[in-house]
Amino acid sequence: MTDSPALVRPDRRAELAAGLARVRARIADACAAAGRDRTEVTLIAVTKTYPAADVIALAGLGVTDVGENRDQEAAAKATEVAAAGAGPRWHFVGRLQRNKVKSVVRYADVVQSVDSVRLASALDVAATAARDRPLDVLVQVSIDGDPSRGGAVPGSADPDLGLGPVAAAVAAAPGLRLAGLMGVAPLGWEPARAFERLAAFAAAVRVEHPQATVLSAGMSGDLEAAIEHGATHVRVGSALLGMRPTLR
Repeated sequence: MTDSPALVRPDRRAELAAGLARVRARIADACAAAGRDRTEVTLIAVTKTYPAADVIALAGLGVTDVGENRDQEAAAKATEVAAAGAGPRWHFVGRLQRNKVKSVVRYADVVQSVDSVRLASALDVAATAARDRPLDVLVQVSIDGDPSRGGAVPGSADPDLGLGPVAAAVAAAPGLRLAGLMGVAPLGWEPARAFERLAAFAAAVRVEHPQATVLSAGMSGDLEAAIEHGATHVRVGSALLGMRPTLR
């Protein structure tokens, strides 16, 4: 027997409920340790490789925000979830190619991975044509200054890849709204060091763009350090949904 789009097996729902309870407890404990209000931190369930039935079940358990990182999978999943009557807020969190922006703007509520002026411009054109309101955007930051893994580069004068130029381009685009920054701790870095640096970049961006208050940082293994350093959104996959299937 396979899952219906609108119905997850009772045992799977129980697994998801247990995972959600554990993650929520970790977030609450991290907020308490950091002296922050629990309501300041939003959980984004990263559901890449998991079926629409899991998204629907999580929505039924009170999860309001869902993250995906591949357009082909995300577009189909968003359609299936909507058909079942669920309406989470969709975050596109993966690297985005300019040839995918027309698809992404149709279902995403937030794009967290804008890291160049050229991408911002393409996204602006697509969003203006397809939407009746601006698309929320986070500028992805290269915390270690290496853009090869994605991310605008702080302090760079590069007119396409510098953090300042990218943030300015998003803020000036009529089809976009600069909501804040996103970052991933570089491999080999202590999470606290990475997120402390990201928080400093975020504070600097807010000097020029006070509306950019969102800071998306932290995943299953390092959400506590991210919350300690001001994350407003944490992106959690395996700790919530279990070990993800192997991608082919």
